[in-house]
Amino acid sequence: MTLQTIKMPDIGEGIAEVELVAWHVKVGDVVAEDQILADVMTDKATVEIPSHVAGTVVSLNAAVGQVVAVGTEIIHINSSAEPVLPAQAATIIEAPAQTEQAPEVPEKQPERPASSSPAASEPAPAVSVSGIGLCSSHPIAAPAVRRLAWEWGVDLSQVPATGPAGRITQADLQDYATKRSDINSCLRNEDGRYKAMEAQETIPVIGLRRKIAQKMQEAKRHIPHFTYVEEIDVTELEELRARLNTQYGASRGRLTLLPFLMRAMVLAVRDHPEVNARYDDDVNQLTRFSAVHLGIATQTSGGLMVPVIRHAETLDLWASAAAVLRVSEAARSGRATREDLSGSTLTLTSLGALGGIVSTPVINYPEVAIVGTNRIVERPMIKSGLVTARKMMNLSSSFDHRVVDGMQAAEFIQQIRGTLECPGTLLV
Repeated sequence: MTLQTIKMPDIGEGIAEVELVAWHVKVGDVVAEDQILADVMTDKATVEIPSHVAGTVVSLNAAVGQVVAVGTEIIHINSSAEPVLPAQAATIIEAPAQTEQAPEVPEKQPERPASSSPAASEPAPAVSVSGIGLCSSHPIAAPAVRRLAWEWGVDLSQVPATGPAGRITQADLQDYATKRSDINSCLRNEDGRYKAMEAQETIPVIGLRRKIAQKMQEAKRHIPHFTYVEEIDVTELEELRARLNTQYGASRGRLTLLPFLMRAMVLAVRDHPEVNARYDDDVNQLTRFSAVHLGIATQTSGGLMVPVIRHAETLDLWASAAAVLRVSEAARSGRATREDLSGSTLTLTSLGALGGIVSTPVINYPEVAIVGTNRIVERPMIKSGLVTARKMMNLSSSFDHRVVDGMQAAEFIQQIRGTLECPGTLLV
């Protein structure tokens, strides 16, 4: 047997360890040269690990979700035609087999006898107590009993009476209500809507989801956030966007709200460079940038990613729209590289139609600001002394209070607001 060892390669850029997020082979598989063996993740970029030899997989020495140092032996391959003997295989250290944990299945409950559950179509039976009295269409009951029946939603004509002269007592009412509750409970549980659920599912947090968790925890631990919310009238902006899409949509591409907001942010950064920056906690140093490398928060099947549009200050509306489409598609398809996902100086986030009224976005550490959009709603507003329908949207933006004062944040958002409410200035 000729045993070949494949080690975790040096990904570059000073990376000392990576997370193993997927195996594409298992012990006993025959692999070809350059075949992809595993996926590893560094920062938010996924890297494929190929095989430099052909042969049979003898062992996998790392588990999915494990953080592996560069240079660690991760797989052994028998590159000869000679089979692996049991004694030889025993000398090879293997990682514990990775099995997907199935959710707990609750024990099957014994079926209830058919006789114990009345058919749903049958009315609840009248309950006779001690065999005394029958249900009356004109029930006799004291005012206090009638009031209690009204509060409980009980029809007194269905309650068997045990009191003198066929009078319904409070005890009669309580007894009927208790038994009716038991019957209704059986009826409700026939379709399982009120059935007790005991299943549990344990899901390991690995790969991109682990990176997201680490980034969110890092951001909240290091950055004293404060959020500033402002209302913007986007009626004229939406009218302009509709006209531009009608006239140029076929030839230049359709415009969403994001390109307008991107351009407004770029213009506002010129007067407020303090928000287009990164803060280094280790040396207490703030670096401001003249270039706007804009992060676009993008929801993918694996979780939230932030691909970067570099030099957003050089892009017009249509170039901005094309850039958003390009980076978001790269992120969702898994084609985004480490370079595509790093180096942003300011981030824009949007939940689109699900944006809600207000949000408190988390800053993309080590940046110092993030601008978030909420959904557009049509509301009655007063304009020129008249009540009129206007399309309104909130901007919910967060800032690092160590380096951005409240007044600076408010002035930055107010400048964005002024530009969006007079959208013609975006075309100048």
